[in-house]
Amino acid sequence: MKKPKLSFPQIWNLSFGFLGVQIGYSLQNSNTSTIFESMGADLHQLSYFWLAAPIAGLIVQPIVGLFSDGTWTRLGRRIPFILGGAIVSALALALMPNAPLLLAFAPLAMGAFILLFMDLSFNVTMQPFRALVADMLDDEQKTKGYVVQTFLINLGAVVGAVLPLILTKFGVSDTAPAGGVAPHIAFSYYIGGAILLLTVLVTSFKTREYPPEEFARYNDRSVEQTAEKPSFGELMRNIPRVMLQLGVVQFFSWAALFLMWTYLKPAITGVVTSHETGMLLTDGQTQTWVGVLNGTYPIPACIASLFIGGIASRYGNKVVYAACLLFGAAGFAGLSCISDQYALMIPMVGIGIAWAGILAMPYAILSRAVDARRMGVYMGIFNFTITIPQIAVGLAGGVIVKYLFHGSPMSMLVLAAVFMLLAAVSVAIVRETK
Repeated sequence: MKKPKLSFPQIWNLSFGFLGVQIGYSLQNSNTSTIFESMGADLHQLSYFWLAAPIAGLIVQPIVGLFSDGTWTRLGRRIPFILGGAIVSALALALMPNAPLLLAFAPLAMGAFILLFMDLSFNVTMQPFRALVADMLDDEQKTKGYVVQTFLINLGAVVGAVLPLILTKFGVSDTAPAGGVAPHIAFSYYIGGAILLLTVLVTSFKTREYPPEEFARYNDRSVEQTAEKPSFGELMRNIPRVMLQLGVVQFFSWAALFLMWTYLKPAITGVVTSHETGMLLTDGQTQTWVGVLNGTYPIPACIASLFIGGIASRYGNKVVYAACLLFGAAGFAGLSCISDQYALMIPMVGIGIAWAGILAMPYAILSRAVDARRMGVYMGIFNFTITIPQIAVGLAGGVIVKYLFHGSPMSMLVLAAVFMLLAAVSVAIVRETK
């Protein structure tokens, strides 16, 4: 029995909460390094603080997926986890700028604790959104569902990245007090937390998940079969082969992204120049411009997401996936060659196209190969392919930049270009389920 076709507003509401989550995540990506530098962290320590996000995802997402697969409440299977995680995420965003005040004698320790707390809650909120799209849509609409989700993710990334810049235009200071967080960043975190909570409430109350009997019928199973709970070991033994193949591509692409998020700000500090005067930007101006750059690449990603579904239906998911990653490799290479602040936006176009492919294509490919009863836990396990490369690079990043690249963060962006090129080449090993 086929699932009913959902209207565009219904598909939109499935992922609308992801808009708010991504605003919070974008704020974290753009400002974490600066916040920790203001608390006293040096360049060689930054990658270790960034380990909080992938470690949280590695632990939390499979657990949330496993439990949500077997959960049914008045709100549904996935919604309780989305809503609960959003409440905690909003609280964490409010606490993060105040870490130096909460534990004045050890602000780095408090900041690291809140960052881990934030990433745990982000992952509880994010993971069910992937499974929710697969639960609610039939195979013909899944690519469309993930493309809409990709559009909302990138829209949220733009909003989160430019919030500090918008606040400076309204007169909020971008100068951080000694050992503290700049006001424009702090107020961005407060606003981002509020938006996150509001958008998740829309998804929570506008989405009606299929109850167990209806879900079982749509997937040609009995309720008893749907409720079966295999062991985690059995699930790992039965991982679809395509997940392992996609994992190779994911390793290189997410390693490249992690390098950019960690080292973009230190890489362009003392390098990027004002377009108007040709003078080097100050540290505060550079941080604000990093937010602009992080808000630039989601814009072409939004535009690309409007077209990749149709292109993929004509030429295939793999062709589109590989092409997107090649644009990303060119973008990372461009970052290491340009110093003008506005010209730096050009490489971000290529990175944005890669980002659109990374957010949509692997899930469109994977969702067709996974048993619907196990969609949540396998989407959580698939998150290993996102978190493991980030953990590996986070652990090795400090050593690489210090000993291999002699303290040059710009060299880490060149390494990101190499990783993204390897990701594009690796798409060839993926064997898609027809």
